[in-house]
Amino acid sequence: MTDIPGLVPGMTIAAARRAMARAFRNSALDSPDLDARLLVGHALGLNHTAITANGDRPLIADDIASIAVLATRRLAHEPVARITGHKEFWSLELAVTPATLVPRPDTETVVETALAAIADKSRPMRIADFGTGTGALLLALLSELPNATGVGTDISPAASITARNNAIHCGVASRAHFVVSDYGAALHGPFDLIVSNPPYIASGEIATLDADVRDYDPHIALDGGPTGLDGYRSLVTDARRILTPDGILVVELGAGQAASVSTIMQQGGIVADALKADLGGHFRALLGRPAMRG
Repeated sequence: MTDIPGLVPGMTIAAARRAMARAFRNSALDSPDLDARLLVGHALGLNHTAITANGDRPLIADDIASIAVLATRRLAHEPVARITGHKEFWSLELAVTPATLVPRPDTETVVETALAAIADKSRPMRIADFGTGTGALLLALLSELPNATGVGTDISPAASITARNNAIHCGVASRAHFVVSDYGAALHGPFDLIVSNPPYIASGEIATLDADVRDYDPHIALDGGPTGLDGYRSLVTDARRILTPDGILVVELGAGQAASVSTIMQQGGIVADALKADLGGHFRALLGRPAMRG
């Protein structure tokens, strides 16, 4: 019935989790135990609590078949979030579609950096999220800033629909709007805060990425041009045009890009003001402020 060793009808939920995790571990997949728990739960329609409480429940043939299908997809390096169709980000449950990147934990560094720079989190403010994808950055910020409103842009109409649906699910649809646009080209200011996780992989490096990313993430959301920096040039130009004089711009960085992006900001009239590292110790977020005019 299945190519997953040890996965047979009549075994318990707990045993199925162990068999799946073992297969994942033998294939050198990251986080095999977590992936197995999430996928068994998804196959059976059970959350984490129910999976644990029902660990001794025996599984019928249809259950095993459903689990095996998901295990096979993961063994082909399809990300768990692609299989389940959702991913948690900043404690928000976000739908993931083929048009969007899977939100990464490192991207939460952008949210942390932006929030740390806002002294009065209760004040009304306007936020723009360039290249919004699932809406992760904008929706996370709106969840923390009760009087803020925001606009997410994306060049992909399908991604904009995903983000809009996520805003509804997260209960902030009345404060979030989404526009099909290349960065901020379609927007008019002023905005108090602009955030962005632009494509920042050099075109020639995409083929070398892990299969989870290379084969499943939309390349338009990865490809930052020959040096990986094209997106930053575009977004800085737009941000300078529509930021308030005391506004802030926070962008996600790729590995080793801090100095180059700081220079792009400076050339575009934005002064790089703060760097923040992610949990792995890599500079992940860069904050800039408009240079004084005059």
